[in-house]
Amino acid sequence: MSVCDKLALYQDFERINSIDPAWYDAYDVKRGLRNADGSGVVAGITNISNVHGYVMSDGDKVPDEGRLTLRGYNLGDLIGEEDATRRFNYEEIAYLLLMGDLPHQEELESFVEALDAERDLPDGFTASIIMKETPPDIMNMLQRCVLLLYSYDVSAEVRSYEHEVKTAISLLSRLPRIAVLTYYAKQARFAKGSMIMHPFLPGSSTAETILSMLRPDRQFTPEEARLLDIMLCLHAEHGGGNNSTFTCRVLSSADTDPYAAYAAAIGSLKGLKHGGANHKVREMQQEIKDHVTCWENDDEVADYLARIVNKKAYDNTGLIYGMGHAVYTRSDPRAVILKRFAARLAAGTEFEAEFKLLESIERLSPEVILRERGIKKDMCANVDMYSGFVYSLLGIPEDLYTPLFACARLAGWSAHRFEELVSGKRIIRPAYKSTRRETRPWVPVEKRLTE
Repeated sequence: MSVCDKLALYQDFERINSIDPAWYDAYDVKRGLRNADGSGVVAGITNISNVHGYVMSDGDKVPDEGRLTLRGYNLGDLIGEEDATRRFNYEEIAYLLLMGDLPHQEELESFVEALDAERDLPDGFTASIIMKETPPDIMNMLQRCVLLLYSYDVSAEVRSYEHEVKTAISLLSRLPRIAVLTYYAKQARFAKGSMIMHPFLPGSSTAETILSMLRPDRQFTPEEARLLDIMLCLHAEHGGGNNSTFTCRVLSSADTDPYAAYAAAIGSLKGLKHGGANHKVREMQQEIKDHVTCWENDDEVADYLARIVNKKAYDNTGLIYGMGHAVYTRSDPRAVILKRFAARLAAGTEFEAEFKLLESIERLSPEVILRERGIKKDMCANVDMYSGFVYSLLGIPEDLYTPLFACARLAGWSAHRFEELVSGKRIIRPAYKSTRRETRPWVPVEKRLTE
């Protein structure tokens, strides 16, 4: 037994850290910064985006179709229709988020050139950082690399707007390369795979760069690049209240450097209740695929969903992952868009049956929850219902699902950091109410009794 194993904290962890839920009601504390109806506590003002999922009428929360606008533009309009010749959609949206307006052609070309100029990592960075003690989770390496890039920046503590924009562009450019290189470093360390290090190709979009670096033969179709580009667009920004963006704002309000703020946001996104939820969704979907004999049989699918709801299958939490959202009620616009594109790509392929199974899970889940729990609520599929499926269509390994989410969301984090620096003005410092009333008498250590 180690010295640490002797500590009482291991045995008393829950007792020491438990708070009676009644205290939250007594002091009207908004747990998780959520109101009683599930809506978020308003903690700030933003011009960057709006996440709409319901309307308030006479104090009641009324479900509505989901809408996501970025700088006033509807997300669906920004993405447009299927067009494999549209190569820099994500770059357009990243520019919009950072600069406030959509770029004209010359501005877009200059932005792509600026990203190209920052793609190279510092000399020796891959060998000395990425390939050294590579962790089993790529998100931790993204954090490490972002923090260590601070040491290569002679102006890291400069808070000028010019430096903020340059740092954001540099990380937007480098993070996708770091993610792919870390994936291969992880394969080399834990699976005895090959360490593949393709150089980037100037003039490539972010999506093209990821596919080119990830695939050993560097080959991909315009349609594949377009679909990954759409994935990046869908994940680029989602309001100031999501956990990772709020994390970035909290750190930025403390006047810390951009590297620390973005690394913290990556740590938040890793969480299984946030960006890491896509792993839970794919695991659950795989279990359903393994245990449902006929995917086209609604009764059989519904029966297994009932087992999940009744805590008798998957992780025994009773949750159907990929269903429901903190804001969206009737529809998640990201899921609607992704589902449309995924349907076209899966049609007539080996993936079509799985796509139809996901549609069945989406359609049947509210009925099953109502039948098994007696709970009727407006519930829609969220973006994670189909995101992992789309990545599998593209042959992207699950290890990269959340890291690619982080690569995309860096544009939104940067925009919110910029806004916090200019308009926040105060350190974010909410209050915690202590439940302890009495003052405990101090006793010298030699006189304290052991139970």
